[in-house]
Amino acid sequence: MNIGKVSGNVLKRSVLRQLKTGKEETVNGAGIGEDCAVFSFADGLVTCTHEAAVTAQAQDGCALSDEAVRYTASMLVQKCANDLAAAGARPAAVTVTLLLPESAEESVLKALMRETDEKCRQMSMAVAGARSRVMRELSAPVAVIAGFGVLPEGEDPAAHTVRAAAPGQDVVLSKWIGLEGTALLAQGCRDRLLSRYPAYLVEEAAGFSDFLSVVPEAATAVKSGVCAMHNASEGGILAALWELAEGAGVGLTIDLRKLPLRQETVEICEYCGINPYELLSGGCLIMTAKDGSALAAELNARGIPAAVVGKVTDSNDRILMNEEEVRYLDRPKTDELIKFVMPQLRRKERKI
Repeated sequence: MNIGKVSGNVLKRSVLRQLKTGKEETVNGAGIGEDCAVFSFADGLVTCTHEAAVTAQAQDGCALSDEAVRYTASMLVQKCANDLAAAGARPAAVTVTLLLPESAEESVLKALMRETDEKCRQMSMAVAGARSRVMRELSAPVAVIAGFGVLPEGEDPAAHTVRAAAPGQDVVLSKWIGLEGTALLAQGCRDRLLSRYPAYLVEEAAGFSDFLSVVPEAATAVKSGVCAMHNASEGGILAALWELAEGAGVGLTIDLRKLPLRQETVEICEYCGINPYELLSGGCLIMTAKDGSALAAELNARGIPAAVVGKVTDSNDRILMNEEEVRYLDRPKTDELIKFVMPQLRRKERKI
């Protein structure tokens, strides 16, 4: 199988169809486009989990190298907070499991835990549990972070899942697409990018990591008529839109020209040979609303860039419009960031 998320067909065939258990407390469980599980007990408990090979955050804020683009523990905490917020919940706590290779020093464990705790304090979340284990089978540290959030009292637990998307609703995006991938590339390939672009552009792109939280826009959207919310992430905005439509069983008509894109992302993607529409897009929240213009206006009034980019339809077609050109959304592919990194890692392995 390919590196990254398993394909939609594999997910349906070998994961979702194997899940036969269920309990009445589970309001929303595993499914395409569903990043959180929602339970009806404990005032609407919401959970989500993220895992990845990680490295500790470097002192200068860059935890990457020219050879590889890695997540940091703080990024995984942010992903959990974003998924919880997209479900309409208040991010409350995480549990952390750190799996380390035999070659790891204790200082790595200490740095990862310190970084996790610092990010949780920034997000007003608690570290509710932490486990660590050294494993011979690993070649790099792996973090598994589970997030827990609570829905507001009286909130319908299914109110903001992807299934709340319905024909006639507008599709609204917050901030810009490709933010997370651009930040990782700018941090990890800084020297190469500086050989072509001015320092201010590279530094600005590296600073996109400051925009990765969707907690503020989700909180505003819940009070401003939002229906469905979905956190854009791996596979880029095109994958996220497909997941939303597939999970809701609806169609979409999206104007490609309206998808918000920073010039720094355009420049870096062009240099790296990357499609920005299929690039890691953490920091961008997809929302549907009966009055998308009003929702976007409220977000913009609060200093959060937002735009109406399309419509939910009653068709099975997921259409991308680009002036006269019409194309259809494909099933999610391997994220462009992974496709960019893997050849470099293989070259490095051959040299070794």
